[in-house]
Amino acid sequence: MLNTIVSGIKAYFGAFSLISKLNLWKYFAVPILISVFTAVSIGVSAYGFSDNIVDFITSLFPSWNLEVNSWMFKILEFISGLFILAVGLILYKHMIMALSAPFMSPVSEKIESHLTGVEKSQHRNTSFNEQLWRGVRINARNLCLELLLTLPILIISFIPIIGIFSSVLLFLVQAYYAGFGNMDYTLERHFKYSESITFVKQHRGIAIGNGIIFILFLLVPVFGIIFVLPLSVTAASITTVNLLPKQHKLDKHDL
Repeated sequence: MLNTIVSGIKAYFGAFSLISKLNLWKYFAVPILISVFTAVSIGVSAYGFSDNIVDFITSLFPSWNLEVNSWMFKILEFISGLFILAVGLILYKHMIMALSAPFMSPVSEKIESHLTGVEKSQHRNTSFNEQLWRGVRINARNLCLELLLTLPILIISFIPIIGIFSSVLLFLVQAYYAGFGNMDYTLERHFKYSESITFVKQHRGIAIGNGIIFILFLLVPVFGIIFVLPLSVTAASITTVNLLPKQHKLDKHDL
């Protein structure tokens, strides 16, 4: 598993140059706008609704009698903001990957053509709407599973000693599902929905490696939300094409 995680990370090293070489930047214009708009919306929500959450909490416990300028109110407001940002991060990555699916599929296809040397590939032909629905379906599934895994991990975090590892586990879970979404832009052309899920499960390390850098990118102000999709999708396309079953590659060269 460790070797495959490293492979997923190493694919990023050649991503920027490959994007420039294949002149792919133009395809990322709309996804970048989606990414920026989504990130700003989540940030504004965290700032605007944090005090509303505190108001709701204090309404449940009127005996606290907290004043707006009290230190306890400020602490609760800060924690509420962090909670919104944490949930927002999970929602953010699935939203942008789902909505960007029709724009990322052509990018992945051009990368595949470059790597295989075949201009026209024998694959499943899908429309814009079908690609969008596939992206929504995959990421909605991943979002639900990620939330189901996140809740018990957060509970474990309160257990002494064991709780120390919960943050690492939570990070890896988020990375896995981020990499999953990026890999599916390539898998969408080759496999049906259920087949893609099986494929990614068989190559969890690659998904985690790709997702680790994806999540780390989001920690970089401004530049992170701009370059996260171009670089992560390119890196995922490189590794996924190399992982495709030999039969798929033979079918392409037979054309």
